[in-house]
Amino acid sequence: MDGTVLVADDDRTIRTVLTQALTRAGCKVHATSSLTTLMRWVGEGKGDVVISDVMMPDGNGLEMLPKISADRPGLPVIVISAQNTIMTAIQAAEAEAYDYLPKPFDLPDLMKRTARALESRAHSRRAPHPSDDKPDDLPLVGRTAVMQSLYRIIARVMNTDLPVLIWGESGTGKSLIARAIHDFSDRRNLPFVPANGTDLEELEGPVRLLARVKGGTLLIDEISDLSDELQARLVRMMDTPGDYSPRFLATSQSDLNTAMEKGKMRKDLYYRLTGATLTVPALRERVDDIPLLAEHFLGRAEAAGSSPRTLSAEAATIFRNYSWPGNVRQLENAIRRLGLTSRAAEITATEVEQVLGAQPDLEPMRAAGNTEKLGASVERHLRRYFDLHGNMLPPAGLYARILREVEAPLIEIALEATGGNQAKCADLLGINRNTLRKKITDLDIEVTRRRKLM
Repeated sequence: MDGTVLVADDDRTIRTVLTQALTRAGCKVHATSSLTTLMRWVGEGKGDVVISDVMMPDGNGLEMLPKISADRPGLPVIVISAQNTIMTAIQAAEAEAYDYLPKPFDLPDLMKRTARALESRAHSRRAPHPSDDKPDDLPLVGRTAVMQSLYRIIARVMNTDLPVLIWGESGTGKSLIARAIHDFSDRRNLPFVPANGTDLEELEGPVRLLARVKGGTLLIDEISDLSDELQARLVRMMDTPGDYSPRFLATSQSDLNTAMEKGKMRKDLYYRLTGATLTVPALRERVDDIPLLAEHFLGRAEAAGSSPRTLSAEAATIFRNYSWPGNVRQLENAIRRLGLTSRAAEITATEVEQVLGAQPDLEPMRAAGNTEKLGASVERHLRRYFDLHGNMLPPAGLYARILREVEAPLIEIALEATGGNQAKCADLLGINRNTLRKKITDLDIEVTRRRKLM
């Protein structure tokens, strides 16, 4: 490698390791524990690549990216962070970071990314006109609390070897989430192979799948649709994967507990797949994301050659109040059709009603919201939890675990609503500020000061 790398991290060990590794690879290295120093170096024109931590003593590395881009267009910035949530990855992408790597990172992997960044920097110098090519859109769109909670869970499981079951209604984006888990994981450079019952039917089917996936990620689509025989084959494949064990993911839109009761789902397969379970919310459970999704799909249509379109206020209201039985997929199809058929740049309420009214198996417009009380939702969740244990009791300490599960999202959502202002959050919750600080620490809640998004 040839070039100068600027390293900013408050961890001395990381600075030392990166300095030694990059120097051995032929790079010049300037390392600092201060964002202020890093920005001074950037302003002075030093460096061909930046490697920066997010949380620094004197600021947030992500917040510096727009200024770096303005001062030094085309300077690649690789973001590393111990707060390895998918939201951090999304924020890094939105800020146009060159790459993002969660801690603890694999040093050879980081070295390869740095080499690619140096090559891209050299290429941009040879070709002063920037390429119009842009990376693919992020696969997950949504700012609501329920989606951010899902992102955090994804972040916790993406770099583990745990099998993951992704449950949700048709059209919620289960396959996209599976793809995101793979693309953000340590297996991102290995194959991602979706499979269904047809791929398992032949005698050599499991062997061929394992040969195709080569230690990457294997996604079994709609696991409950497999026959008992194919489920048994899958169990054997998971137990004896061979030399290159893949990461197993599965999707389902069926209630697998009910399927087990009816004998349509093998318990041994269920327990092997549920190392972690992700529940993908229906679109009606994340109504505030609908305008964002609509804008995203309209922008995609425009990029594909359609005329620019926006939703009128009345059309947006209809979208928000609709039940969306087909979830995000139905919304995308509706937007695509409106982009082709609407007469003016602004899509009208009448045009929306015509498109939605022509779709099959529609539910009526939903009421002002879900009228189920919180207590009823909690009771339903707890009954399902107890049912999972059959005739056995759950592990001791249930009371504290349940309170923790309720308390953490309550505090996170309250912090989000108050823009990370802990004084306002404590007042909103009706608790002492010191109590709030202790709970933030005990529950490992990330606090980010920012303006409210909504």
